[in-house]
Amino acid sequence: MPSAVRFGVNYTPSQGWFHHWLDFEIDAVRADLDSIAALGLDHIRVFPIWPYFQPNRSLIRPRAVEQLVQLADAAAERGLDVNVDGLQGHLSSFDFVPSWTRTWHRRNLFTDPDAVSGQADYLRTLAAALADRPNFIGMTIGNEINQFAAGPHPDPDPATTDEAGRWLRRLLAACEEGAPGRTHLHAEYDATWYQDDQPFTPAQAARLGAVTAVHSWVFNGTAQRHGRTGTATEQHAAYLVELSKAWADDPHRPVWLQEVGAPAPLIPAEHAAAFTRATVDAALDCEDLWGITWWCSHDVSRSLADFPELEYSLGLLTEDRRVKPAGEEVARIAREQREAPHRPAPRGIALAVDAGDEEDAPRRSVCAPGGPVSEAFARLSAEGVRPALVLAGRAGDTAHLAARGIREVVTPADVGT
Repeated sequence: MPSAVRFGVNYTPSQGWFHHWLDFEIDAVRADLDSIAALGLDHIRVFPIWPYFQPNRSLIRPRAVEQLVQLADAAAERGLDVNVDGLQGHLSSFDFVPSWTRTWHRRNLFTDPDAVSGQADYLRTLAAALADRPNFIGMTIGNEINQFAAGPHPDPDPATTDEAGRWLRRLLAACEEGAPGRTHLHAEYDATWYQDDQPFTPAQAARLGAVTAVHSWVFNGTAQRHGRTGTATEQHAAYLVELSKAWADDPHRPVWLQEVGAPAPLIPAEHAAAFTRATVDAALDCEDLWGITWWCSHDVSRSLADFPELEYSLGLLTEDRRVKPAGEEVARIAREQREAPHRPAPRGIALAVDAGDEEDAPRRSVCAPGGPVSEAFARLSAEGVRPALVLAGRAGDTAHLAARGIREVVTPADVGT
């Protein structure tokens, strides 16, 4: 019998946001973690800020690493496991990259040998510092690092698909060297699945690392097109989980819904709990789901300037640690799943995905919001059909289909609009 789905939250400190590393106070962290543990969650995802931890290519600050370990130990005391994102990278519209990679020291993050070597040293150091902690899940290379590789980033570090693949393999190996046998992975934002010229590909996401991570945000055009209660909106996270399986070689590769949230105003505050319930219920009806990690734990303080408006209100808790309706809903779902876990049946009908060559997916925009694959998935879901997704090139592979429990394959044209 498969393991129960993990429920966690992306930890956003209530005091100072991620700038708390500059004025680290373990007592404030402990209070935050108490409020998270009270929701009945079992893990957190933690974000060291890369330039704060590695301000020079040959300097990884020992004190910062010690503080990360203190945070992990405080989480363990509260029954919380910890995943650590190494390269921050990009967070909530802000970029955090060290000065040794920019302006006068401009280096391509993905292809410059010195830059990549420095990143490997950094990830290896963080992993090694936590390797003996029983509550350490493993490393994520970085948060949505693919946004640096292509437009719409205003100053991209261009890379080819092959270069992106070599970079991922090198840094995953560094994580494994630091903490052998842990769950090390990488995570990209949804351009990987939807943007034709994005060098980080669906095949890399679904085949490299211990699990596949997907990040589901309905402000990507889904909620704008379908509304807050549209099937495509409420099923978007499930859609990404199933889309990732189309590229996986392992028919039962675990998938981690590593980020999902209720962004205002597309999801109004009074509807956040209902959206949370619908989104999580849909995701739980996907096989091989490793876990769901909500974005985020605590609201961003209004005293901090220049965030996009939606970023201030994404927390399950307020900045003074009061539980919000979405937090109550997540706590309720986590409790329900502990008491009576949902065991989804295989999805017998699959929708064929033709994105071109499966390694590069040059036509993956067919999967984007409003595209034929996404729209067909939503229509089938609205009709009560629990669709899977399969690459068109595998639609005739009877062994692959049987391993996934797929009995029938249809095309977007068969479904209509």
